[in-house]
Amino acid sequence: MKIDILTIFPEMFTGVLQSSILKRAQESQAVSIHTINFRDYATDKHKTVDDYPYGGGGGMVLKPEPIFRAIESLNHAADTRVILMCPQGATFTQEKAVEFSKAEHLIFICGHYEGYDERIREHIVTDEISIGDYVLTGGELPAMVIIDSVVRLLPGVLGNDTSAVYDSFSTGLLEHPHYTRPCDFRDMKVPEVLTGGNHRLIDEWRRQQSLIRTLKRRPELLEKMELSPKDKEFIEKHLVSEL
Repeated sequence: MKIDILTIFPEMFTGVLQSSILKRAQESQAVSIHTINFRDYATDKHKTVDDYPYGGGGGMVLKPEPIFRAIESLNHAADTRVILMCPQGATFTQEKAVEFSKAEHLIFICGHYEGYDERIREHIVTDEISIGDYVLTGGELPAMVIIDSVVRLLPGVLGNDTSAVYDSFSTGLLEHPHYTRPCDFRDMKVPEVLTGGNHRLIDEWRRQQSLIRTLKRRPELLEKMELSPKDKEFIEKHLVSEL
């Protein structure tokens, strides 16, 4: 996968891209990630990337020329996903992360100021994405969040390809509890089923714990799922036992 990031603050990405999973993913050539300062593509001698909005109003608006020229310099294909980081965009989800992880080329546009010239949205962008119903200073932090969530899904990046499969939201449910050594810590013991070696029972326990955790913390997620009769029966019994 190739990822290009258009930003006027490329230095913000240095620590993130050179640490942990993202660093290892680049070293293993699972992904190449590049930052492009679109100020370099401004058409005036002052390298201006924003201007006052037509019609008046507060704030500044990103000009179309620098971003158009920066995008065109990348020679991207027709199927490249050009992602505009924007609080008006669709809310980012694990499903969208999976969708993006199947693309060969992603381009992120990180804005600042009041907003974007509308022609950028209309003629360049394929996806407008928000990471939540709040406003940040710029699009750099949301882009980092999305890049991290996408890259970890690429084959071989996590080392254990089953790790991402059982993440919260990947199955529609929140992830089950985890335990590690010691088995008995200050009289707090690991559930016996996890130490018994019966993988069928372990899988069943994990599924049930995911159902319970989702029911307690994010019950709306269950409404979107097609639960099996066995899942429904377990939830009903659990609810009765809680009364």
